[in-house]
Amino acid sequence: MQTPSHQPDPDLLAPDFRLPATDGSTVARDTVRGPHGLLVMFLCNHCPYVQAVIDRLNDDCRELQSRGIGCVAIMSNDTVQYPADAFPHMQEFAEQHRLCFPYLYDESQAVARAYAAVCTPDFFGFNRDLQLRYRGRLDPYGIRPAPAQGRQRELVDAMVSLVHSDAVPPTQSPSIGCSIKWR
Repeated sequence: MQTPSHQPDPDLLAPDFRLPATDGSTVARDTVRGPHGLLVMFLCNHCPYVQAVIDRLNDDCRELQSRGIGCVAIMSNDTVQYPADAFPHMQEFAEQHRLCFPYLYDESQAVARAYAAVCTPDFFGFNRDLQLRYRGRLDPYGIRPAPAQGRQRELVDAMVSLVHSDAVPPTQSPSIGCSIKWR
């Protein structure tokens, strides 16, 4: 079922978390944030929307990280009903796509609820003070292939603007994807 994300709440401070990562470590919000901000993404393995954008997303996160913005992905789906999202499959997904950011498992779903995440992919862009400034989509292409040249990069543009200014990006189109699979 296609589910859109909601418009940002500019008063939201990035909720704290401490979750297991696919590389065997435990990752906390403050250890992954960058000096210029933090991008928190809710993803899952089986979602066709995530599968369609994962390579573009990985490339964009590399650029954001080079600009001092930390990036992290969280998987919060019910793995009993959706076993393709179970932790061992998350590890395979992370390795297969050579994710450049930590991929975390939110087994209790408490972190997804704290962020009010609704879909995969769902993006939360925070400034250096961990105030929410962007809750939009990766780019306008969705599950369609992006053009080889001249790709619009809404998420990157919004996050890079936070490095230079704390202004909320004026246009934020909601991300669209599969609904989070709640217990």
